[in-house]
Amino acid sequence: MEYGKVEEKLLDTLDLSLPKDHKQTTSVLARQKTAKQNVHVGLAKWGIPQWVGKLYPKKTKAANFLEEYAKQFNCIEFNAIFYKLPDRKQVQDWKSKVGKDFKFCPKFHEAITHRKRLKDVRNELDQFLEMAHELGNNLGPVFLMPHPQMGEKHLETIESFLEMVPKEIDLFVEFRHKDFMVGSVTEEIYPWMEKKKVGSVITDTAGVREGLNMRLTTPEAFIRFVGNSLHKSDYTRIDDWVKRIKKWNEKGIKETYFFMHMHDERYSPELSKYLIEQLNKKCGTSIKVPTFYNDNTLF
Repeated sequence: MEYGKVEEKLLDTLDLSLPKDHKQTTSVLARQKTAKQNVHVGLAKWGIPQWVGKLYPKKTKAANFLEEYAKQFNCIEFNAIFYKLPDRKQVQDWKSKVGKDFKFCPKFHEAITHRKRLKDVRNELDQFLEMAHELGNNLGPVFLMPHPQMGEKHLETIESFLEMVPKEIDLFVEFRHKDFMVGSVTEEIYPWMEKKKVGSVITDTAGVREGLNMRLTTPEAFIRFVGNSLHKSDYTRIDDWVKRIKKWNEKGIKETYFFMHMHDERYSPELSKYLIEQLNKKCGTSIKVPTFYNDNTLF
């Protein structure tokens, strides 16, 4: 993910601390009574050859990457769906390689969001939903990223599309246009999303701090974190997130999904392992800690 990338020499000059929770987050969580919270941690993809010998055993073939990945993590941010929808046979093959509790969290296909920009997409949406249905119990939240050029003037189009998605789908939205980060329309779209039970994606990347709204619209969090190849700031940012997740857990949040990205994905497993260890230590979770097949972990 190149979104929000900054030069390494600038990282030490930036304030990368987490903002305070938005008042809407406080309001949403105040109504929760969940006794036990579920925290899911995953990466953005499984097909990284450089993980062989580290995250995957030596000589692991590409056909077996997903099976090995699912032994290490309990979910995947399924970006591959954005570029190509799989057929039924492919989905069944993926399901056969993961456990019953593993969650695929697919991104809406580019034909819907980028080519047709959410207009006249009934057929494309039906195809996407067929794929999602085929995942069965392995389907986690799905997320929509409207085209980054879609701002306030496209609000009605965005809302109309979200209304088309079946209510049983656990749906989240990530906005990339600044109108939805700092504009007055935020006081219209986010309360509307809360009413419709549509979640808000929180994206934490060094170069676009405006997108870090800390604004939950449902009692679930969907966090997309973009690190910088294990720069020291990656660890302090993760420490901040562990504190925030602990706070949300104490307030009764229902589910938290945390997806690790790097501009160089070779290093995503290391930071994810650190995150899981800190969550288990500080938040009382019992998430499986990834096992590395070498001694070259960098933290």
